[in-house]
Amino acid sequence: MTSCGSLSLGRVPARRRRLACLPLALASAFGGMALLQLPLAVHAQQVAAAPVLGETVVTANRTPQPLSDLVGDVSVIDRQTIERSGAVGVADVLARLPGIEITRNGGVGNTTSLFIRGAETRFTAVYVDGVRVDSQSTGGAGWESIPLSQIDRIEVLRGPAAAVYGSDAVGGVIQLFTKRGEEGVSPYAGIGFGSHGLRKAEAGVSGKSGALDYSLGVAHEESRGFNVQPLDKRTPSRDGYTSPDRDGYRSNAGNLRLGYQLTPDQRLDATLLYSDMEAGYDALVSSRTRPPIQFKNDIGNNTLRTAGLSWSAKWNDVYSTRVQVTDSQSVYKTQPSFYRTETNLRGYLFQNEFRFGPHLVTATLERREDALENAPTLFSGLLASKRSQDAVSLGYGFVQGAHSLQLHVRRDDDSEFGGKTTGSAAYGFSITPRLRATVSAGTSFRAPTLYQRFSEYGTPSLKPESGRNVELGLRYTDGGTHAGIVVYQNRVNNLIVFDGSATNCRSGFGCYASTARARYQGVTLSGGHRIGDVTLRASADFQDPRDLDTDLLLARRARRHGTLGADWRIAGWTLGAEVQSSSKRYDDGANTRTLGGYTVLNLVASTQITRDIGLVARVDNVGDKDYTLARGYATGGRNAYIGLKWTPQ
Repeated sequence: MTSCGSLSLGRVPARRRRLACLPLALASAFGGMALLQLPLAVHAQQVAAAPVLGETVVTANRTPQPLSDLVGDVSVIDRQTIERSGAVGVADVLARLPGIEITRNGGVGNTTSLFIRGAETRFTAVYVDGVRVDSQSTGGAGWESIPLSQIDRIEVLRGPAAAVYGSDAVGGVIQLFTKRGEEGVSPYAGIGFGSHGLRKAEAGVSGKSGALDYSLGVAHEESRGFNVQPLDKRTPSRDGYTSPDRDGYRSNAGNLRLGYQLTPDQRLDATLLYSDMEAGYDALVSSRTRPPIQFKNDIGNNTLRTAGLSWSAKWNDVYSTRVQVTDSQSVYKTQPSFYRTETNLRGYLFQNEFRFGPHLVTATLERREDALENAPTLFSGLLASKRSQDAVSLGYGFVQGAHSLQLHVRRDDDSEFGGKTTGSAAYGFSITPRLRATVSAGTSFRAPTLYQRFSEYGTPSLKPESGRNVELGLRYTDGGTHAGIVVYQNRVNNLIVFDGSATNCRSGFGCYASTARARYQGVTLSGGHRIGDVTLRASADFQDPRDLDTDLLLARRARRHGTLGADWRIAGWTLGAEVQSSSKRYDDGANTRTLGGYTVLNLVASTQITRDIGLVARVDNVGDKDYTLARGYATGGRNAYIGLKWTPQ
């Protein structure tokens, strides 16, 4: 289950197969997206609806703010959109947003990488209910382990935010929220069935009584899957090898969220989330025997646990505070070829807010503790290492009339490599009540993972990856019409890559080096328009994610990709159609192995069968398009899903 796009050597059994995709510098180019050459459009704050500008967003500046006041490039996905999507993975929902691409080594449950504006998957800071999720082995969140069934809302910030969040937020920030209880009692239950033997079941209850609100949910999902590594003309095997078995998955997940209003101005919140994903995958083994060696029953298991406890207090009209303690654990293991890696993250946050009319000042103290343990194998010894980062940050916000201003500065002190200062400045100006221009600039960094520094492939002297970003935006909103454009450039120095030619390494195969440079630049167009009962939406990304040292495109990233969709409300039904399109990409940093471009059509229909029972039906890849997101790994072809959900009104 190797992930070339995210340099995830640490997640694969220790064999030479890990080296098959180590050179990481990749690509994009495209042909055939004429249907996405639409008139000017700026980012859509929601996937299937016009922006709700009165909505409150937390992720952009780590404090609740009206969407209309934000300068950043933000999208919001609500629960209704998630349910109508019929998707089985968080990454699949996110891939329909502007500026986001995904790759996956086969089916659901297999290694998944996510790129915001072409930036590496490890360059996205990911939170679940304010709890950081990350891997000190691969770098970046394990998207395959986050259960979509437990997610009620998603907020996405495109662009660096290290001055607010510290390490990792080089390309953007994604925060996922579980459901919060509301007045009364609201139970629910659902079932679903789909292609490849997919079966889903979920149940839960949420509510509020007096000062206490609560939400509890559980879900089970399983599928026979498909052969992710077939030997046929569509997906040539790597080195002529194949595994003929179906690669299915089984997932169990649950979450608990409690809130208690101590006083009208003080509140306690506690969150728990658990996910266990077991998925078949096909091991990559370097052997040249004929006939091809066939492997069966390779199993990868991802377990994710998150917990958070916070206390917020509003002391007066000017001053409020929030204290938070968080903990997360990510475990990945394989069988029968044994490998096990475990990442534990502990976080402490003390945030202060001062409001003076249109002015908002924030002062934050934060500590992060990371720990990695890789169990010994036949090929490597025990790896156990820890580090910590202490940070102080200041923020200033001003919103009045046509003007919006955001300033942030942060200092992180790492126990291993020392200090790093980042900053950002963003300004928005409403040219008219409907047209708004924005400009922003910021610096960012990503500390090397403990695996990149201390494994058999590690280099202890690695430097943090550091970025500089500038962007311009223009947004138009008028009732059911929204449109705009974002132009950006993000340059990253000390980019960490695997250097197979290095000679001063403990491993004879090479080691990690922070010697590369990358530039992520592009234009994002997006927008939507409502005509009666029909809602249209579209986005198109034109980007150039490039290795500046080789002048080649970075791996598994297309130069052009986008979506075009329409929803039609008729006779109690909502009917939807969506086209997803991507240009060709390269599977290697040398730009020699091409992944062809593709265009797929998805259809969805939903309705309320009764007052309390809703139905959603979806067919993805209607034309059964043959395409791959990673060389040698198949995608699922045409697949269908139908689900029923009971939510008493």
